[in-house]
Amino acid sequence: MSKQKKVVVGLSGGVDSSVAAYLLKEQGYDVIGLFMKNWHDDTVTISNECPWLEDSNDAMLVAEKLDIPFQTVDLSEQYKERIVDYMFKEYKMGRTPNPDVLCNREIKFDVFLKIALELGADYVATGHYCRKGEIVNDGKTTYQLLSGKDPNKDQSYFLCQLSQEQLSKTLFPIGEILKPDVRKIASEQGLITAEKRDSQGLCFIGKVRLPDFLQQQLAPKEGKIIEVPTAYSNYNKTEPEFTSEEEKLQFLSEKNKYTITDGTEVGKHQGAHFFTKGQRKGLAVGGTKEPLFVIDTDVEENVIYTGQGKDHPGLYRRGLFVKNEEIHWVREDLRLQEDEAKEVTARIRYRQSLEKATIHQAVSGLYVIFDKPQSAITEGQFVAWYQGEELLGSGVIS
Repeated sequence: MSKQKKVVVGLSGGVDSSVAAYLLKEQGYDVIGLFMKNWHDDTVTISNECPWLEDSNDAMLVAEKLDIPFQTVDLSEQYKERIVDYMFKEYKMGRTPNPDVLCNREIKFDVFLKIALELGADYVATGHYCRKGEIVNDGKTTYQLLSGKDPNKDQSYFLCQLSQEQLSKTLFPIGEILKPDVRKIASEQGLITAEKRDSQGLCFIGKVRLPDFLQQQLAPKEGKIIEVPTAYSNYNKTEPEFTSEEEKLQFLSEKNKYTITDGTEVGKHQGAHFFTKGQRKGLAVGGTKEPLFVIDTDVEENVIYTGQGKDHPGLYRRGLFVKNEEIHWVREDLRLQEDEAKEVTARIRYRQSLEKATIHQAVSGLYVIFDKPQSAITEGQFVAWYQGEELLGSGVIS
């Protein structure tokens, strides 16, 4: 490198970002460590330990060990505005948001990226398990978002809302490495984070109990828990004759609409907006042969609909819909035109394996139809579609 390229690494106080910083330094970059403080309302953390203090301290020690400059930036205002308020709004509407995806789009690769560029950086880097590819055509570079080499750790899903512009300025140093090797590098280099457990919970908020957190703004309100039997008539409805392709797509993506008379009351809950589809814990209803799962929530009527067992037909459907304004293509150049379809693989949550599906672009939006019915397709969550290792685009499930 003629002039050393400058990279700002988001040091979170975890092992992944520590090793990312080390590798960049090894590769000859001029590295700066930056810790993002995104939350300091200690009334809603679960325990007395203050995770961000400990994390920022660990990040500082790693920077010292690697002999790189270090500073802390307080992004809690932007975080509150863009992530926390968004979460409350989504839960109020009865949707289940994904703060991690949003945090990457709005905080790490937007606010943080801008700060880094102001510091004169050429790139930002994070400890995400994913890779970046490049395709050059007629001198124009298109960036690819590729899954991480470690199949147990691939985090491309969390970055599904990134743009070409953001990818052009980003490096993922540990995308080619397996997690055990990341830990090994950290301990060989004597980094304090080598043995540290991976963080759980909302990105950066630390250990927050979601209901406690939500109760700050969403008041508890008692309502009924209804159990819907597997024999519910709508589960076996026959496919009608369709007059158009879109009608069929709509049929496959339709969710069941329940009313209280479709089942029996089995208990009470403290607020439908505290529950999410597929949830099993927290219902506190005993005496059923198989555990109850949430199959739907109705925040208007404040009712939770449940079904027995993880194979309950109310949990499954084949398709989902994304509104036009909520479709995002990482690969803008591959965006589907109206009436176009494409075979892809897709996932509707982070830990899920990729499932075969076909995406159809209709006038009103994008339909994702899976080959096999999927469990707990949840409004507000993100669906991401791939071709091979490459994440092509994503959207909010509507």
